[in-house]
Amino acid sequence: MPKEIAHLDQPVLPYARKDFPELRQEFTVQQALETIRRQGVGEKVVYFYVVDEAERLKGVLPTRRLLIAPPEQRLGEIMISHVVALPHTATILEACELFVMHRFLAFPVIDEQRRILGVVDIGLFTQEVLDLGEREQKDEVFEALGFHISQARAATPWQAFRLRFPWLLSTIASGTVCALLASAFASTIARSLILAFFVTLVLALGESVGIQSMAMTVQALRAVQPSWNWFKQAFWREARTAVCLGAGCGLLVSIIICLWRGVGLPAFVIGASVLLSLCGACFFGLAVPTALHWLKLDPKIAAGPVTLALTDIVTLSFYFGLAQMFL
Repeated sequence: MPKEIAHLDQPVLPYARKDFPELRQEFTVQQALETIRRQGVGEKVVYFYVVDEAERLKGVLPTRRLLIAPPEQRLGEIMISHVVALPHTATILEACELFVMHRFLAFPVIDEQRRILGVVDIGLFTQEVLDLGEREQKDEVFEALGFHISQARAATPWQAFRLRFPWLLSTIASGTVCALLASAFASTIARSLILAFFVTLVLALGESVGIQSMAMTVQALRAVQPSWNWFKQAFWREARTAVCLGAGCGLLVSIIICLWRGVGLPAFVIGASVLLSLCGACFFGLAVPTALHWLKLDPKIAAGPVTLALTDIVTLSFYFGLAQMFL
């Protein structure tokens, strides 16, 4: 990494502001305003952070939302529950990536118990970290941050090949396995030719859902320190989402088959395989990036090929397996 951007590998916590306001989620708006007047706020505060009794981060409250809310309303009712936060182990580079991706003006830095240790704001980066100078337009700051990130991530074509090619081998392997599966179920396909018509659709649905889940998981891993409890909560959330997606897509595909071909049992089999394959896709979309993160590998590079490979294999296994059982 060039010397002028070598500091991007340093921990971000020393650069975080400590004069951030915390408000309790059971406070009313009136109580919150009184607390702010009594305690004061730090310089350039644009967000108020809402915590519970144990001082764990529960939400964020933009200043405008606080000022226009009714005085008797509880903060827990008006706060934004989904907070993008930086783990205390994050580097300056990782903080820069969040600024570029989300274009927020500040991010809280939290520990393993989600207690706030500090706040990193865009003003601090322009003045003390990246030395970008005074700028009137925030977009210029974000463009400058993106430029530094691209420099830090730069690699020669050979380095990029060595980094990315090994993970593409998983796609080649899964394609070979899928070809062997199709060959093993050749007699099933011959008995019900409609299976060949919809195999591409079923694969595409599984891959799309797998990539969606993977992208959301990679994003979540930027803001949390994954633990077993976090994984269980994320798994049950993804499981419920997968069932809804699978049921909706499976029902729609079944209706299309019934209207087009007028066959009930194949429509049921293909719809059921869509349901099961989307559940598997959601699971791999969550599990693969989490496992790679735990192994200290880069999920942005590796998660896509591995997730798609496993999703394709499981999708065809459900698809042809159910077909052999019922058709």
